[in-house]
Amino acid sequence: MGKRLEKAIAAVAPQLALKRAAARQALKIVDSGYDHYGANLLKRSMVGWNFTSRDATSDIEVNLDILRQRSRDAYMGVPLATGALRTLRTNTIASGLQPTPQIDGDYLNMNPEQVGELQAQIMREFRLWANSPLCDADRIDTFYQLQQLAFLGWLMNGDSFALMPMRHDTGMPYDLRVRVIEADRVCSPNTTDVLEPTTVQGYAVYRIMNGVETDESGAVKAYWVCNRHPGSVLNTAPMKWTRVEAFGEKTGRPNILHVMTRERAGQVRGVPLLAPVLEVLKQLGRYTEAELSAAVITAAFTVFIEKEEAGAPPPIGEVVPDPLKLPTTDSTNIELAPGAIIDLNPGEKIETASPNRPNAKFEAFYDAMVKQIGTALEIPPEVLHKAFNSNYSAARGALNEFWRVCDMNRGWFVEKFCQPIYVAWFSEAVARGRINAPGFFNDPLTAQAYTNCRWNGPARTNLNPVQEVDAAERRVAAGFSTAEEETAQMTGGSYAANIRQRKIEAQMRKEVDDIADAQQNTQGNK
Repeated sequence: MGKRLEKAIAAVAPQLALKRAAARQALKIVDSGYDHYGANLLKRSMVGWNFTSRDATSDIEVNLDILRQRSRDAYMGVPLATGALRTLRTNTIASGLQPTPQIDGDYLNMNPEQVGELQAQIMREFRLWANSPLCDADRIDTFYQLQQLAFLGWLMNGDSFALMPMRHDTGMPYDLRVRVIEADRVCSPNTTDVLEPTTVQGYAVYRIMNGVETDESGAVKAYWVCNRHPGSVLNTAPMKWTRVEAFGEKTGRPNILHVMTRERAGQVRGVPLLAPVLEVLKQLGRYTEAELSAAVITAAFTVFIEKEEAGAPPPIGEVVPDPLKLPTTDSTNIELAPGAIIDLNPGEKIETASPNRPNAKFEAFYDAMVKQIGTALEIPPEVLHKAFNSNYSAARGALNEFWRVCDMNRGWFVEKFCQPIYVAWFSEAVARGRINAPGFFNDPLTAQAYTNCRWNGPARTNLNPVQEVDAAERRVAAGFSTAEEETAQMTGGSYAANIRQRKIEAQMRKEVDDIADAQQNTQGNK
């Protein structure tokens, strides 16, 4: 009963509840542990700390609409936010993650030659589909460009979605299509969440929160997709919602891909990456604009002249170019322009002061804020600034730390987006007979053996290429790594593909040398 009473008091009168908690704290005979620190309610530094935390739905998903809109606004208007998201996209995805098949030949009873031939055939077929804009349901991007779109959507909006419809197009032997949709389109029917069991459009649902339908255990059952963006002002078509089951009932194939990372248990929608630093970004953006405006005004230093007589003609040079003039509807506006001379009325005077612009402390303060923002986003300030002015060890350390973040992001993005699409494409290729994979549809383990794949991304930045190559050779020689892994990390390419190309180049070089030798022998005989 006591706990219920305290909760009721906290809901109605939070200040009184705080005082009661402080009184209980004072009555304790022995304080211990966090009572002295983070849980202390008596210290002046802690009394003003307003704290309320509930479940993931209350703390996160109720606020997602505001977070998404502010995150997009920051991306479009705050250069630091734009640079942070694009830096992560470029270093994680770059021009697109490239698949390298890793068929389990031992399980499939295939010798290395057979594995190599099949892997080469798979890549030929996959490039036929992935390099064409026909793989995009919108017919705009290739598969690799769709990766950038989906990844940037996750960073900006908290999550992104992709449907995998089937559609036939002339000139493309595969019907699989990928349609990336913005996070806002996955929302509850009529933009109203369902918190109790009911029937929606003929479907018995237990709960729908932000467009994600879950069952009694919390497992995701389906997603509700709106036919247009709820905030669109140009598309005025009536909003309709389509229920898309998370997985096919018979095949278990994912019908929709949800790209997100969870911060808390029970969370079903993602949080924009910029959410923890939105306030700081906005304030820093305002501060930057204010400093920029002050610097511009200082550069356009204007002379004000007071006339002794009201009817005196304007002084020579009192000209403000039309493009720089402000709207005349505001009578309080004073036009400033480089070298302008402004007329004042009799009796009016102006005091000029030292402008002190640009602000000498601006850069130091800005750098301090960038460090805090970079810490929250896991982007070292050197990388965020694109400036490696410190020593070699510090720059290398910053790049290595950032590369861990990129590796982690790349890993989950492959699992959430790239690999499921690759498996769906592979299934169609086998079904159409373009790839021979016996037993693929009969055993999930066999299917996995065929679809094992490594996705290579952009190469690491090498500050000292000679040392990097030497270290790579030592790792391969010691068995700590493979030539394939080192090639992927250093150049983003494929070691097997490089070897095949080198064989071709060696053959071409041999032919050229043979021709040169023959010509030399002919001249010698003459």
